[in-house]
Amino acid sequence: MKKAVHFGAGNIGRGFIGQLLAKSGYEIIFVDVAEALVNDINELKKYHIQIVGDQPERILVEHVSAINSNTHLEDLLDAIVEADIVTTAIGPNILKFIAPNIAKGLTRRVAKTDAPLNIIACENMVGGSTVLKNFVYEALDEDTKKKVDVCIGFPDAAVDRIVPLQQNEEKLLVQVEPYAEWDVDATKIVGEKPAIEGLTYVDNLQAYIERKLFTVNTGHASIAYLAYQKGIKDIYSAMKDEEVVAMARKVWSETGALLVEKYGFDKEVHAKYIETTENRFRNPHLSDEVTRVARGPKRKLSPKDRLTSPATQLLERGKQPEALATVMAAALHFDFEGDAEAVEIQSYIKEHGMKAAITEFTGAAEGSELFRLVEGKL
Repeated sequence: MKKAVHFGAGNIGRGFIGQLLAKSGYEIIFVDVAEALVNDINELKKYHIQIVGDQPERILVEHVSAINSNTHLEDLLDAIVEADIVTTAIGPNILKFIAPNIAKGLTRRVAKTDAPLNIIACENMVGGSTVLKNFVYEALDEDTKKKVDVCIGFPDAAVDRIVPLQQNEEKLLVQVEPYAEWDVDATKIVGEKPAIEGLTYVDNLQAYIERKLFTVNTGHASIAYLAYQKGIKDIYSAMKDEEVVAMARKVWSETGALLVEKYGFDKEVHAKYIETTENRFRNPHLSDEVTRVARGPKRKLSPKDRLTSPATQLLERGKQPEALATVMAAALHFDFEGDAEAVEIQSYIKEHGMKAAITEFTGAAEGSELFRLVEGKL
């Protein structure tokens, strides 16, 4: 049986990547530092996934075990030596902490074999595997780097599945939405492409990264910021508000026009992708708090993220991002006291004024077209 080492045994790891790997015939070795979670996996050696939506389904995942990397490092290093694939779903900020152990495992592996291995960071970020590779290489000596260069791949990936916050009585049960997308950069695969059901290999990963970012993430954030202004508490309720949905659809129309022109996506196929995204947000089992979806406005307003980036690219193509500007203005008004970035933005506005805040947090220079559009929506 093929072996997969997966860092992160939380709900996303078990409910998304773990499910697809198990479905494809892999024995999964989860790696985590949560002792109770590791013990539960090793005791049960299986868990259930509950698909929630119009067609609920219960799926059994078997052939699983777990390693606590803090207490059983040798077991982890041996597992990396024997692995057919290594994946992660731990959060972007944790990649640097697992890199030294991966480096130790690869050092042991390449000393014994030159069999190809692909390490795929399945994180909600751009270029996650490349980021992980850079951290790993910092912990390798020069001779080992040369060996790793030959037989170890770090293909970047784009991933998308909603796994809601949950508390389940059944141990290890994970509730997830029906939709799942896992796109991997085919050009960076070393050796044969791992056969994983539900994984799509693409030659232009950036197109799929921006498709997801400017549709799912932009749409989710837009709905949240617009809903917050109206005092709506959760996304499911927001999707019942005609004004919120109408503006979200205008946002999708703008980002859709950009994606179709930039990457050549088929218009009808992309329209279906937007429709699917909207329906995902209508799933009552996946509803999230508006303030949680809207959190981090500083990051979401930044020049390369989900709001400002598509707006800027549209302007470069001679198109007016009116709806995106409306959402950007709403994000600048997001004043939830429980979010550190929201507090930071509001403090900056009080001290320097809204005009300065537009430039500070979006990068739009005063007097620019984007600045003018956002200012007009405040």
